[in-house]
Amino acid sequence: MEWLDVLGWAGSALLIYSLMQARVLRFRVLNLLACVILVVFNAALGIWPMVAMNLVLCAINLWFIRSLLRHRHDERAYQVLEVGADDAYLQHVLAGHAEDIRTFFPRYDPAAPARDRTAYLVLAADETAGVVVVRDAGAGTAQVELDYVAPKFRDFSPGEFVYRRSGLFQRRGFTRIVTPPGMVAPYYDRLGFRPEGESYVLDVA
Repeated sequence: MEWLDVLGWAGSALLIYSLMQARVLRFRVLNLLACVILVVFNAALGIWPMVAMNLVLCAINLWFIRSLLRHRHDERAYQVLEVGADDAYLQHVLAGHAEDIRTFFPRYDPAAPARDRTAYLVLAADETAGVVVVRDAGAGTAQVELDYVAPKFRDFSPGEFVYRRSGLFQRRGFTRIVTPPGMVAPYYDRLGFRPEGESYVLDVA
């Protein structure tokens, strides 16, 4: 197989793979790379309508990537809504993402008594970006039991907003945040948390 055939197949495969991505930013980046490869492939064959189409798609992807990155750390992109731990919509969200939640939070027990917990929905416009469930562990410590981010929003920074900018922990009088023990693929070191055993800890200013 000639290098041009390999290039064409690679571009087509990457294009298909990009469409399978749930994460918006990853989709745009992979789709852009696929379009660039297909521009080269079609230009080498002299198929100019396909070159033009993929160039337009490159421009569209670049526009969306720029827009997504511009709002990645924008605190105005998120809101935090406190709900009861037995709230019907919260339970709907948790049930809908139950398998994914078990993957990242194998120790989370959704059947624990609701009275011991406070729950927050992290909203991006009219979409639910994530869920945070907190238990007051006493002595000013907020024990986070669940910090789930929906796949679409994992390229962004809802956690940065919740822990650093929302002020919700300060308003409730917490001086220390402890993350869920045993969480798979934690990201807290990027937010200034320090490792402590199986968890990460942040002192609330």
